[in-house]
Amino acid sequence: MNIRTMIDEINQVYLGNPTVVELCVTSLLANGHVLLEDVPGTGKTMLAKTLATSFHGDFSRIQFTADLLPSDIVGSDFFNLKTQEFENKQGPIFANIVLIDEINRAVPRTQSALLEAMEERQVTVGGKTYHLPTPFFVIATQNPIESSGTFSLPDAQLDRFMMCLHTGYPTEEFELQLLEESVTETRKAVLANVDFEQLLQYRADAMKIHVSKDILRYIVSIATASRSHRNVQTGISPRATIALSKAAQSYAYIQSRDYVTPEDIKFLAPYVFAHRLTLTLEGEIKSSKAMVMEEILATVPVPVEMGM
Repeated sequence: MNIRTMIDEINQVYLGNPTVVELCVTSLLANGHVLLEDVPGTGKTMLAKTLATSFHGDFSRIQFTADLLPSDIVGSDFFNLKTQEFENKQGPIFANIVLIDEINRAVPRTQSALLEAMEERQVTVGGKTYHLPTPFFVIATQNPIESSGTFSLPDAQLDRFMMCLHTGYPTEEFELQLLEESVTETRKAVLANVDFEQLLQYRADAMKIHVSKDILRYIVSIATASRSHRNVQTGISPRATIALSKAAQSYAYIQSRDYVTPEDIKFLAPYVFAHRLTLTLEGEIKSSKAMVMEEILATVPVPVEMGM
C-alpha cells in the first residue's frame, strides 16, 4: 500500500477536512509533531485516534489536567523490595504515537516535560537517559477559545510542533454522513495497514525529494522578512526553516513529485511558521499571526526559475 492509499483510508473514517489529514501525514513523514487547535466537538481527538490506528505500533493517550505531574508522563524510579534496587517505570510517553488531549490544561511544569521528548526523542529520569521508540509522533489537541483552567503553551513548546492545524467544521455533506452513522451505529474503523518498515521507508524516500537552492533561499527570505516585520516581536527561527524544508519534501512526496515547488512553500508556510511568531502588543491588537504570514508571503518575491 502506498502513502496516498493510506490517506484515502483515513479520510473514509475521519469525516472532516481532507487537507488536515494530508498535513498530519506530511508531519509524520517529516518526523515532526502536530498541534490540532479548534473548538470542542470538531473531531480533533477522532482525527488523532484514526491517524494513530492506521499504523502498526504502540499508541498512548494522555489526558492533560491541572494535577498531572511530569512523572505521570515520562515515568519515575521506584525501589524494588525484591531486588533491593531502583528500577525505572516508563510513562505513557514511551509509545510510537502519543495523543495528548487538551495539552493547555496542564501546568507549565508538566508541559515542560515534553520538551526533551519532542525534540531529542529521549527523556531523563533520575539522571539517566532513556531513548523513546522509533517512530515517535506527538499529536496534541487544544481549545484556543476557552481560557478557564488553561495555561498558554510557552514559545519553546510551540516551536516543537512542526505544524499547527485547525480542523474547522465539516461540510454539510460530511456532517450529514457523520450523523447517519451515529444514528445507525455503523461507524467505520480504519485498519492498521502500515508497519514500521513501510513507514521508515516512506520517510527515507520523502527525504530524498529534491529541494533546489532557489527554494531554500525562498524559505530563508520568508524567515528574514518575519524578523523585521513591524508587528512581530520574535520572528522565525532556523529550526523552523529546517522544519519547513522537511515538510515540503514530505508534501511533495505525497503529491507523487520528486521535487519541491515554490507553491509547496507558500501553501505550507502558514501551517509551519504562523504559530511560532510572537507578535508585538500593537500587532496583537491590530492583526493576527495568520494575517502577518499572509502579508509576508505576499511581499517576498517567489522564485521563477529554480536552479538545480
